[in-house]
Amino acid sequence: MRHTLAVVVLAATAATASAQQGMKPDADPDVKARSSGPAPFGWEYALDRSTAKKEDVAFSTMGKGMHVTTGPAAIFWNAGNLVRGPYAIKAIFTQMKASTHPEAYGLVFGGQKLGTADASYLYFIVRQGGKFMVKHRANAKDVQTITDWSESKAVAKVEGAGKATNALEVRADADSVRLFVNNQQVAAYSAKVMNGTDGIYGIRVNHNLDVHVEGFGRN
Repeated sequence: MRHTLAVVVLAATAATASAQQGMKPDADPDVKARSSGPAPFGWEYALDRSTAKKEDVAFSTMGKGMHVTTGPAAIFWNAGNLVRGPYAIKAIFTQMKASTHPEAYGLVFGGQKLGTADASYLYFIVRQGGKFMVKHRANAKDVQTITDWSESKAVAKVEGAGKATNALEVRADADSVRLFVNNQQVAAYSAKVMNGTDGIYGIRVNHNLDVHVEGFGRN
């Protein structure tokens, strides 16, 4: 059966970690030849930048998981992955090699109207230097930082040109949201602070990364 993947490009430009660091961003590579197979059935993705090209993201089923190679930063989701609290979602991310700049990857949750200019979602991401961050995108232009880049010993670092594996989990209850990395709690918030957690959950992979994802789903 031939699988198809719908690709949606958002109209807004989202700042990547390298831009936040004040570094000159490296160019998006052409990654279309790196795809190892069909995309996961029913999944879609949206690119951060309106000028980005869909050919610069490779997204495929690989083994028991999914593999993403970017290009431009993007979020990935299946509309069937819709949850209402309380819930727990998780995924195990393996960064396959060190990136030029400290780019990030992680979980998307509370997604609404994904793939449109009015898309909103929360994201919990980690990067290779041992830090995590939490943000809320309200629409194509408005992004709120809930927790800026913060050091955590729970986040596995990429050493040299090697790889690192981080298991991320979001536990959303009626009155609180707790975030875990490698089974260690790194942050906790009131549900009100998180601007609503019901919705679609998925993953986020930022600029120029090679990431394998396994164990994605609800606990």
